[in-house]
Order: sequence, then C-alpha cells, then structure tokens
Amino acid sequence: VYAEEDQEDVARLVSKYDLKVVPVINHKKNLLGIITIDDIIDVIQEENTEDILKLGGVSEEENIYSNFLFSVKQRLPWLIINLGTAFLASFVIGLFSGTIEQVVILSAVMSIVTGMGGNAGTQALSVTIRALALGEVDKRDTLKIVGKSFLVGTINGGFLGIICGAILSIIYGNFYIGLIMFLAMMGNLTIACIIGFVVPITLKALKVDPAMASAVLLTTATDVCGFLLFLSLATIFLDKLV
Repeated sequence: VYAEEDQEDVARLVSKYDLKVVPVINHKKNLLGIITIDDIIDVIQEENTEDILKLGGVSEEENIYSNFLFSVKQRLPWLIINLGTAFLASFVIGLFSGTIEQVVILSAVMSIVTGMGGNAGTQALSVTIRALALGEVDKRDTLKIVGKSFLVGTINGGFLGIICGAILSIIYGNFYIGLIMFLAMMGNLTIACIIGFVVPITLKALKVDPAMASAVLLTTATDVCGFLLFLSLATIFLDKLV
C-alpha cells in the first residue's frame, strides 16, 4: 500500500486477503516500512469506537474522564440539532390538535408508532453502517437491498401492528383505534427500514460521514412520518372514534 492510503482501506485489505504483514511504499516503489497485524487490530478498534460514538452524536475525542466543559462542547451541538427535529415533530402534532382534542386517547398511544419506528430504523442503520465500514456494499445491489428493506419493514410493522392494534382495540373497546395503529405501525416501520439504508448510503456518496449524520435524519423521519401517518389516519376515521 502507499503511505498516504487510508488506514480503514488497509484494514479491509488485510481482512479480505488474510494478510499478516503489508509493505508500505512511496510512489517511487521504495519500501518505507511495514504494517503488522497488531497495527491493524489497533486500527479496527479505533474505527469501531469512532463509529459507535458518532452514532450517539458524540465525538471520538471525548472519553469518560474528559473535562465537563469539553463534554458539553462536544455534545451540545447535536442536542441542539435534535431539538430542532423535536420542534418539527411537535409542529406536525399541532396540525392535528383538533383531532386530538376530540379523541384524547390518541395522545396516549401515538408515541408507540414513533418509538417502534425509531427502533426499526436504528436496526437497519446499524447494519448498513457496518456494511459500509467493511466495504461490503455494492452500488449495483442498491435497488435489491431497498426492496429487501421494504419487505422487512412491512412484515415487522404488520406483525407488531396486529399485536398492538389488538391490545388497543380490547383496552378501548374500539376496532378502529386498533386498525389505525396497525396501518400506521406498518407504514412507519417500512419507511424507517428504507431510510435506515438509503440515508447512510446517500451521505457516503456525498462524502459526509454517515455514522455522524444518519441518526439525526433517521430520528426526524421516523418521528415526523409516524405522527403524520397516525394522526392522518385518525382524522380519516374520526367519526368512528368519537
């Protein structure tokens, strides 16, 4: 490998070909040194730690013993961005305030849709970012993987929607609250799984670190889409709920 080559690329090379030593050269083909398997293990640990921290919106420069002011500085910007997404979700809820006022139980159960959507999206996001880190994603398979994400989200959402819808129908004695939950759950989990794959792939293509930015975009999408789906359906079936 050349001296300026990215350490992640070298680590993938070692993993792919089961190498124990990699020569390092310059562009004149002069040997500058070697990279051993011990060096690669250190790189893998470092990169894995960096990706995990970035998924949580935390800088890799921070550790458990960092100065509290440094920790605040590293975490606050991403929390401010998350606050903005929370306002966006709140705005969507506000659009349906009339529906919620007439059927108060909606406010008690609608967070189930967004919460499960966020969990499903995080699963898809984690698998995708790992695949990107290992260089496993082939752009030619993008449509195939989107199709798979659609099926996974729809099936999981439908299964969870049936369970949750049945429970709510029994608790509140209304079939339509269960139907609304089923449709909203299936729709939001489908969207979440697709976004969990498409967003990091797109960010990677745009030269933006997918581990750092994907989680914020995913949270925004699952919250906004979840509330929008659930409350839109509730408005459609409002006469069946009152």
